[in-house]
Amino acid sequence: VQLLESGGGLVQAGGSLRLSCAASESIRSINVMGWYRQAPGKQRELVAVISRGADSTNYADSVKGRFTISRGDAKNTVNLQMNSLKPEDTAVYYCYVAGIWGDGSFDPKQYWAKGTLVTVSS
Repeated sequence: VQLLESGGGLVQAGGSLRLSCAASESIRSINVMGWYRQAPGKQRELVAVISRGADSTNYADSVKGRFTISRGDAKNTVNLQMNSLKPEDTAVYYCYVAGIWGDGSFDPKQYWAKGTLVTVSS
């Protein structure tokens, strides 16, 4: 499974960024897609996840009301719209998928992208 992220970068506090992640085209569908992040010196933490049908989402308390996760229009893509960014949002953001459906197969494992750096300056 290959995951390709885009959208990280440097932004001032109060600004916005949009992260996107696309999974391999050969995948039929994915049960869960989401984002984790890891700040320097801290453990990796959940940011937001979304179900296959986009009918269920879960957010870290620290990002509720500021971040929005959505399934993209393209197949097997997920987006994270980040508004009102704060310096404490600075971290490497990792796209995450779990529960991969192929043609006649199911892979329950988790897969991670390489990560994209988001830096919020004060």
